[in-house]
Amino acid sequence: MSGKFVRASKYRHVFGQASKRELHYENVKVTNNAWDSNILQTNGKFISVNWNSSGGGAFAVIPVEEVGKAPDQVPLFRGHTSQVLDTNFDPFNDHRIVSSSDDSKIGIWEIPQDYSFHNYKDVDESGSPIDIKPVKFLTGHSRKVGHVLFHPVAANVLASSSLDYTVKLWNLETGEAVITLKHPDMVTSMSFSYDGSHLATVSRDKKLRVWDIREGKIVSEGAAHAGAKNQRVVWLGNSDRLATTGFSKLSDRQIGIWDAFDLQKGDLGGFYNVDQSSGILMPFFDDGNKILYVAGKGDGNIRYYEFQNDELFELSEFQSTNAQRGFAVAPKRMVNIKENEVLKCFKTVGDQFIEPISFHVPRKSEEFQEDIYPDAPSDQPALTAEEWFSGKSVEGPILVSLKDLYNDEEKPSFRNAKKEETPVEKPVEPKKELSEKKSVEQKKKEESPKPVPAVEQEASPKPSTLGDVLKADNSVDKLLQKSSTLDSINAAEDPSKDSSGWDDDDEDYEVPTPAAPVKEETPKYEEKKEKPKKEIKVESSKSEPESEPKKGVSTSPVATPVKEREAPTATPAASAAGKSLGLKQSVEKLSELVLHLESIVEKLNKSNIEKDERLRQLESKIDELLKKH
Repeated sequence: MSGKFVRASKYRHVFGQASKRELHYENVKVTNNAWDSNILQTNGKFISVNWNSSGGGAFAVIPVEEVGKAPDQVPLFRGHTSQVLDTNFDPFNDHRIVSSSDDSKIGIWEIPQDYSFHNYKDVDESGSPIDIKPVKFLTGHSRKVGHVLFHPVAANVLASSSLDYTVKLWNLETGEAVITLKHPDMVTSMSFSYDGSHLATVSRDKKLRVWDIREGKIVSEGAAHAGAKNQRVVWLGNSDRLATTGFSKLSDRQIGIWDAFDLQKGDLGGFYNVDQSSGILMPFFDDGNKILYVAGKGDGNIRYYEFQNDELFELSEFQSTNAQRGFAVAPKRMVNIKENEVLKCFKTVGDQFIEPISFHVPRKSEEFQEDIYPDAPSDQPALTAEEWFSGKSVEGPILVSLKDLYNDEEKPSFRNAKKEETPVEKPVEPKKELSEKKSVEQKKKEESPKPVPAVEQEASPKPSTLGDVLKADNSVDKLLQKSSTLDSINAAEDPSKDSSGWDDDDEDYEVPTPAAPVKEETPKYEEKKEKPKKEIKVESSKSEPESEPKKGVSTSPVATPVKEREAPTATPAASAAGKSLGLKQSVEKLSELVLHLESIVEKLNKSNIEKDERLRQLESKIDELLKKH
C-alpha cells in the first residue's frame, strides 16, 4: 500500500493530450460575434466553424484530415443575410448540416461529396472559391434563431430555439414546424433525452423544464441556478438525470445534477462549486464511460468527472494556457479505439486556429478493451420523421458494435438500445459505509449491559456489610462497562480515526510520456480527513436533522467541486484525485480541520458529562442502600 487512499475507478488515470502543432487547423477566422453558442461543431469527419465574414453571415466546413494552414481564400457556406449563430451536423447524414442565424431563418446545407477546404475546385474566373448555397431555408421564427439541435433517434427531425421565446420541432422532409413549445423567456440551452421523447430546456428566467415533446406539455419544472448569466443543460445519457452548468448569486461557477422528472425537489445533493471564473461552462456527457466533461469559455481548462449513483467524482483536469471560446466533441464511434481514446474534441485558440485534443485511458494491453467501449450510437436512424411525429417511440438510438469497428469489419453489427432503469435513492459508497458503521454501533449498544432495576435490587438478599453491598449491586461494573462502550462508539465516530472505504488502486497503467495535465498527488491530511467528513455530513442529514447545514452559496475560492449546502467542515463531494493546494487553500483546509476537531472534542466532553451524571446517580443509589442497612 502506498498510504494514499483514492476511489477505485478504471477512469482514474484518464488524461487529455493536445495534438502537435503540425496537426492544428491554422489561419482560421473565427467569428467575433458574442452570441452564446459553441461556435464549433463536428461529426468526426468535418468541423464547422462560425466564420468572421462581411456581407451577411457565413460558416466554414473543414474536413478533419485537412490539417495545417488554410489558404487566404476559402470556400464558405454563405446565404444568411445576418450573422450565423449556431450550426449542427445531421447524425444520420455526414454530409448534411443546418445553421441558425440572426435573420430568424434556419439553413439546410449539403456538403459536396468531393469537398475540399484547401483545394476547392469550384472557383470563378479570378480563381476565387464560389460560395456554397443552402438547399433551402426554414422560416417560422419571428426573431433570431439562437440554437439548432438534431433529434438523436428520428431522421429529419430538428429542434430550434429562438428569441421569440419558442422552441420549434421541424420535419425537414416537409419543411414545416410541426410542434411549438412556448416559454416565458429565451431558451439558452436544450438537450434531448436518450430516447428522444423528452426535451430539457433552460431559459433566461432561471427555470429548468422537461417537456413531453409530442404532447406539448411540461412534465417537470423547477428553479435552476440563481446567477444572472446563461445556463447550460445536458441529458446524462441513458438515464433520467440531467446536468446543468450555471452561476450562483455570488458568481461561482456551478454544476448541478437533477432528477429529470422531479425537478421540484431541486438539485440532487447540492450544487458543486467549481471556481469563480466568469466564463460559461460547456458540458458534454460520454454515456459509454459515464464521464461528464466541462469546458470553460475564456480559460484553457477542461474538467472531467465520473458520474456514479447520482454524484460526480472528480477525475482530473486538462490544463492549458490556450484559452478556448469554441468547443466541439466528436461522436463516440469516431474515436481511435486502438489507442484507447475515449474522447475526441476540438477547441478554438485565439480565434485563429483550432486545436484537437484527445482523452485516453492508459492501458498496456493492445487488445480490444470491452469494458470501456460499449456499443455506441450509430449513424442509422431508429425512426423516420413521420413515424416519430405520429407517436411511435423506441427505447433509444440504434447502437453499433465498437468491437467490430476495432476489428475493421466491413459490416459491423447493430442492435436496438434498451432503456436503463435509474435506481431510486440508491446510496453512494460513503452512505453505505456509514450505515454499516451505524449498525455496528447499534449492535454494541444492544449488547451492552443495562442497569439493574431498583425492584430487582430490593428483592435480592440484603447484604450485611458495605463490601457485600457493593458486591451485590454490580451497577458500578456495569456503568464502567457502559462508559467503555461509549468511548468505543465515540472513537468509531471520530473521523480522524476512521479509515477510508476507498481502496488503493494498484492497477497497472502507462504514464503518458507527453506532458499531460493529470495530477494525482493529494496531501495526505486532505484524503484521510476529507472522506470521513463526507460521511459525517451524510449522517447528519439523515439521522440528525437539527444539525443539518443550511443550503447556501459557498464563497470559497477552492477550485475543486464543493457541495453548496455543506457547512465549513464539508469537503469536496467529487474529490477523487485532488490537485496540490496552494498556501491559501491549505490554510482554509487546516481551519476546517480545526473546526471539525473542535466538534469532536465537544462530543467527547458531552459524553464525559453524561458519565459523570451516571456516576452521581450510582453514588446516590449506594447511599440509599447503606441507609437501609
